[in-house]
Amino acid sequence: MHRYGLIGYPLTHSFSQKYFTEKFEKEGIPDSRYDLFELPDLTAFPQLIASTPDLVGLNVTIPHKQAIIPFLDELDPASAGRIGAVNTIRILRDGRKIGYNTDYYGFRLSLEQWLQSLDLLPASLQALVLGNGGAAKAVIAALGDLQIRYRLVSRQQTAEALSYESISPEILDEYRLIINTSPVGTYPRVEASPAIPYGMLTRGHLLYDLVYNPAETRFLQQGREHGAATHNGLPMLYLQAEKAWEIWNL
Repeated sequence: MHRYGLIGYPLTHSFSQKYFTEKFEKEGIPDSRYDLFELPDLTAFPQLIASTPDLVGLNVTIPHKQAIIPFLDELDPASAGRIGAVNTIRILRDGRKIGYNTDYYGFRLSLEQWLQSLDLLPASLQALVLGNGGAAKAVIAALGDLQIRYRLVSRQQTAEALSYESISPEILDEYRLIINTSPVGTYPRVEASPAIPYGMLTRGHLLYDLVYNPAETRFLQQGREHGAATHNGLPMLYLQAEKAWEIWNL
């Protein structure tokens, strides 16, 4: 049996389990299953590994994408090592655990495809990145590689980040791509949305939400109501999941 799974907390809704279970059935992949391992904190991680010897691959979600790093033996230098966050773990036969970041791949490719469909060049845009967790790290690495200048937005103003309160018409005029990397607006708290000044949005703005459940978050809905182009996190999720599968089967 080859076992795969997802670690995070809470795991109220998992795209990954449904996606991989259906993939195993549809593609006739034998002796494989995908489980949810809800870990409030990572002190239980070594015990999970020890008690599940047929585990060959894991996905990592909120809030463990950065905290998992000390528990791993190695980071893929091209992805997790450079980004400083892990969302995919490959467990080798000798027990070594290697961390990768497929969020980078999923975000970058889905953004490039979306911009291409809008006939926009990445380098013609500047971005506001809402949130500063593990997902934000993958996003800013991709933006840097696409030569999109960005500013982080956080609850508190710091040397590195703007506060939500400081987003002015001038800033929105300059930074037209707005990316939500935070979990705000995820099911079941669907009425919540990042505290940006939606009334200042125009047809010239592009809103990308990494959240995929619901399909149209309050963030995207308010953007659409002001004429902005919108894009949810589902294409990114499919792309990163397939990349994880590729890594587990290297």
